[in-house]
Amino acid sequence: MITPDHIKPQSLELNSRDQSKRWTVGTLTYTTGGLVILFLWLLWGDFAWAMRDRSVPSILQILFKKYDASDTVAGLLLGSLPAAIAMMISPIISYKSDRHRGRWGRRIPFLLIPTPIAFLSMIGLAFSPQIGSYLDKLLGASSPGQNISILFILGLFWTLFEFACIVANSVFGGLVNDVVPQAVIGRFYGLFRAFSLIAGIIFNFWLFGHAETHYFWIFIAIGLLYGVGFSSMCLKVKEGEYPPPPREEEASSVHWLVSVKTYFKDCFGNSYYRWYFVAMTLLAIATAPVNLYSVFYAKSIDMSMATYGKCLAVTYVVSLVLAYPLGVMADRFHPLRVSIGALFLYALAVLWGGWYATTPLAFGIALIAHGVLSGTCFTAAASIGQRLLPRERFAELGSAGGIIGGTASMVLAPTLGVLLDFSHHNYRYTFYASFFLTLLALLHLLILHRKFMALGGVKNYVAP
Repeated sequence: MITPDHIKPQSLELNSRDQSKRWTVGTLTYTTGGLVILFLWLLWGDFAWAMRDRSVPSILQILFKKYDASDTVAGLLLGSLPAAIAMMISPIISYKSDRHRGRWGRRIPFLLIPTPIAFLSMIGLAFSPQIGSYLDKLLGASSPGQNISILFILGLFWTLFEFACIVANSVFGGLVNDVVPQAVIGRFYGLFRAFSLIAGIIFNFWLFGHAETHYFWIFIAIGLLYGVGFSSMCLKVKEGEYPPPPREEEASSVHWLVSVKTYFKDCFGNSYYRWYFVAMTLLAIATAPVNLYSVFYAKSIDMSMATYGKCLAVTYVVSLVLAYPLGVMADRFHPLRVSIGALFLYALAVLWGGWYATTPLAFGIALIAHGVLSGTCFTAAASIGQRLLPRERFAELGSAGGIIGGTASMVLAPTLGVLLDFSHHNYRYTFYASFFLTLLALLHLLILHRKFMALGGVKNYVAP
């Protein structure tokens, strides 16, 4: 188990690396070897996490189509449902996690407990066609039909799966923020991104082609990988000690309305954090228009799915090569500044795509540029929260951003769909939509950077 070399006075202030090659964060101190071991366990857990996230939604899309789900049903389950669940439970989980003090720390319990739920839901997804068929026979004449029965069971286990994943996702970034020293957190997120890309390459190259006929064994295998891999990470990573929570939070008799009031005051009472939430939401959704409709775009210009897949493969490989150097750049120049530069390049790429992506060749170039530069933006921005938000309220503030981001995501997709229908499916507008959102994101990031500098900048920043 990774343990602190010594315990310092209760403080969450971050100390930089000292002359004896030791890194500290909170009450945790690491030697170089200890830091390497920490990275290995966190990245092992991230790899299991990424395999889960890369596989389950993609296989479900195949199964939804196989059992005649409408596009509306598939969109609601895959898009709106996760965002709705996240908005309802992420603030609660993150609020409780920030204030929890226990033997296993304040993050690990919220990561470990939902892991078996996610595993069991993946097993349920694997057996859903059999369970749905049995339900159809059990209902007899009252059954809505075999396919609808199967879709109902798939939707049931998918909801359970998303619930477990969102609970863990609400605090995973908080764990990283609590145990990884700030001096190397950009490098960590570069590696984090690299392992996620490796998981995507493995799944898409070797497993996805067999998903329609062998989904059962893929669900079982990845479920086992996630259950074992993520649980072992939780058991091996050690959190430090934290200051006690605010005194008013210690009493169990506090009414829930008081907690809600405290939550909104803490998260939205400071204008600096409101700028942060909007800027990060715009950055997150700027790439969504192209991502949501890239397959439809490819089909509309007669690009084969084989060629489309090869374009995605190129983006994965290039992004993998760039992942760690981008993490180093984020550590050296600050992730906020690197993100602004990457987002500017992305704006130029999608503008070019809107102008010229009218042939398979041009669209392929635009798609690769979109994939590489959007990945660059996300890798560069991965540690912005860790660098700007106060550690003692990190998960809570992160969930508040999730509320805004989830709302924006739920509104963006149907709005864009209506616009595309109105334009008679002119998918070039997806590039223009991304360009417009990118300009808004750049504007808000520049304003956020100005406020960041006023609070001390790179060397003397103190979160308000």
